[in-house]
Order: sequence, then C-alpha cells, then structure tokens
Amino acid sequence: MAARKFPYDDLKDFLAALEKAGELRRVSVPVDPTLEISEVVTRTVRADGPALLFERPTRGEMPVAINLFGTEKRMAMALGVESLDEIGARLGEMLKPELPVGLSGMMDGLGKVRQLTSMPPKKVRTAPCQQVVYRGDDVDLDRLPGLQVWPGDGGIFHNFGLTHTKHPETGKRNLGLYRLQQHSSTSIGMHWQIHKNSTAHHAVAERLGQRLPVAIAIGCDPAVAYSASAPLPADIDEYLFAGYLRGARVEMVDCLTVPLQVPAHAQIVLEGYIEPGERMPEGPFGDHTGFYTPVEPFPVMHVECMTMQRDPVYHSIVTSQPPQEDHGLGKATERIFAPLLRFLIPDIVDYDLPAAGVFHNCAIVSIRKRYPKHAQKVMNAIWGAHMMSLTKLIVIVDEDCDVHDYNEVAFRAFGNVDYARDLLLTEGPVDHLDHASYQQFWGGKAGVDATRKLPEEGYHRGWPEEMRMAPEVVSLVDKRWKEYGI
Repeated sequence: MAARKFPYDDLKDFLAALEKAGELRRVSVPVDPTLEISEVVTRTVRADGPALLFERPTRGEMPVAINLFGTEKRMAMALGVESLDEIGARLGEMLKPELPVGLSGMMDGLGKVRQLTSMPPKKVRTAPCQQVVYRGDDVDLDRLPGLQVWPGDGGIFHNFGLTHTKHPETGKRNLGLYRLQQHSSTSIGMHWQIHKNSTAHHAVAERLGQRLPVAIAIGCDPAVAYSASAPLPADIDEYLFAGYLRGARVEMVDCLTVPLQVPAHAQIVLEGYIEPGERMPEGPFGDHTGFYTPVEPFPVMHVECMTMQRDPVYHSIVTSQPPQEDHGLGKATERIFAPLLRFLIPDIVDYDLPAAGVFHNCAIVSIRKRYPKHAQKVMNAIWGAHMMSLTKLIVIVDEDCDVHDYNEVAFRAFGNVDYARDLLLTEGPVDHLDHASYQQFWGGKAGVDATRKLPEEGYHRGWPEEMRMAPEVVSLVDKRWKEYGI
C-alpha cells in the first residue's frame, strides 16, 4: 500500500482547510480569554457549531484557535480521512497475524513493512517554530492568550500544550497532553497524573537528584496533536504513531536549550526544566468531568526559552461537562483503537465510549456470546487492557445490539438483567480526576451482563423471542410507503 500524503504541514494549513470547507468562523471583535471565550465556545459546541478563530483576544499577542476537533467530521478532516473507521481498518490490517501465502501475500507483507518505515520522525536543522526566539529576561508567558475557562479556576491555563520529556536513564521519549497552569510569566505547573509516563520520568529524575528537561509545543499539526492524547502503550513512540497517521514522517528539530526534540512546524515552543523536589499548589480547574478538581501539589517547569513562528496561532481547548470539544478526540480514540482492542480481546464485536461517561467512566461492548459467563470473562479482560483498566462501568450486550444506539442499549440493559445475578462488582484503579471514589486513584467498578441468558448460566425459563416484523411485510411497506401519504 502506498503511503498517503498527509494534507497539512502545520496548524495554519489545517485552519485554511477548515475555512475552505465552511467549518471555521473568524471572530473579529475583541473577546476576553478570561471566561468570555469559554462561554462562546461552550455555546458553539453545544449547537454543533464550527471551529473558531478569535482574531483579537484582549490578552496575549496572537489569535486563539479552538473547537478544531469538536465534531466527528472535523476530527476525520484533521486526520485526512472520510471516516475515522478508515484508520482503524488500516491498523487492523497491520495487526493480522497470518503468515503470507504466495507472491501476493509476500507483497502485502512488504507493503505493511513499508508503512512502518515511513513512521520514524525526521530530524531537520532549521524549523519554522524557531523563527522568533526569546531567552532569559525576554521570556514572557503573558505573550500567550492562555484561558481562564471557569470562574473557580486557579488562574490561566494552557490547555493544548504538548509536553515532551525523556526517561533520564533509557532516553525513551514521551509526548503527553496535560493541562498547564501558568504560575508566573516564566513558570508553569505540570498536572502530571499518577498513571502518566511523564510522572514516571519525573520520579526517576528526582531519585537521581537531577533536573528534568521539558519542552512544550503549542499549535502542532492535527495528527501530532491527536497522537499526544492517544492512549498508546508506553513502548510506542507517539511520533511513530503520528507518522503512521500522516503517512509521512514528522519533522523534528533540536531544542535550543534542552536536550529534547519538538515538531519543527509547531506554532510555539517553551523550553525549560523541573527542579527535583519542587512542588507548587496546582488548581482548582474545571475539568472534562464537569467538576472542579481540587488543589494538589505538582511539579513546576521553569521556562528559560520561548520560540515561535512569525505570526503564530495559539491553540487551546475548553473542558467541561459533556458535550464539549474533547468528544471528537475521544471518538477518534474509540474508532482508531477498536481493532487493537479486538486484537487483544477477540470476543469483542464492537464498543462505544459514551461522551456522557467522559470516555473512561463507561464502555458499552457487544460480543458474540458462545458459552456461560462469557460476558464476565470479557469484563475482566477489558479491566486488564492498558488504560481501559480505568473503566468504571462495562455494559455487555449481544452482537445484534448496536452499541452506538443508546436507546437500544438501554432497552437491553434495563430489560435483560437480573441484578442479583448479572451484576459483577469489583475494585480497581480509577482515573486520577475521579471524584466519586472514596479513596483517590482506586474505587468500585461494575459490569452489567445484558446478554441473553443460557440454561448453563442457571436460566431455565426459556429466553423469550424478541419481536421482529416479517421481512416480506417490511419489503411491501418499503415499496408502498409513498402511497400511504404519511
């Protein structure tokens, strides 16, 4: 398979494509990044509205791009496909374990290898992200129109900064998407949750008594931006994955003051370090859960260098009770990683992560049921599958149930369950931000078996037949529908 040519070199290219497609609106009047932008964006998202470019924020020196990924259509545009399932299908083909048969099989295998070879990032000597450089006393984070999203927030946050670190001993890179609280004109709080790889890097640096170098890229091309949010296994480089999504290698450049690399076409880059042992109060922050997360001590990045493109665009996101822009990112993860989840757990036919469940509170899963307690086996497998371990509620339905039709799922879950027998309760890790668990980081979970029950499961009443109209009547009414004048 030939490598695809990814359509966007950088964020500005993507914005131009959105505007051409009628998916972007420019806001030319002054708008305040403190609360006002957030309210405008929230109303726009909930009206299924366009991406927005605030051209004249009343704070900062550059326009603000936001709601870029707020619909499945824009998320698909961001990744250069008609449907997000296309990427999942490509990934699924690469995961097929069959040995090649004949010449065509060998060529197909070589094609998969060629896809892999296009993935590693490519180092360049000069980069647009370093066209303008501020060092030392010239560093000023107030140049950025960071947002205060909710009245109770602890201050200004940079919500789409892609954070780069390296393991101090192995040199393994990590790219993550974390909220960043601006403490001063030169310092940033790093909200590194307990399950994140950057937390592990920082722990090693502290054990060694070393500073941890950090670089933050803001305003990257959409494939890189998405990859920072993707729940990849720890041993898979996010830039490898971004290259796979793009069908082309990501260009990277050495930072000027820290031993890290960043995307050459980022709009803005912050370079600095974290001192071992240093913490500052971070928060409160109105997060994607719909609640303020409390103040906790987190590491502090001291920014020593700030680089950017000429005429940069600042990228951010608003978080709140769903629906919000992160629905598009979460839906992309659901569809792209469906083949990987099925590869790990072949029993799964399909799954859905409802936006109202903020993507880690609930998973709806359909299976082709073959034996007693099959649903419970799948529940336990999901709780053992990487970041799916944080799922609090799993609803298992039969394969003929459309997991994306919540009315149909509710019909099965409400009607097919004897809660004295079909409810599995357990305990395990939960998201760092989960406020409902009585202890932080772990709590109770539930699995609901909403499948048809078998005699071998102790159900001896004879499962009733669900009503279905005769196919010939359905066909007849289809043909005559216009005659009815309804």
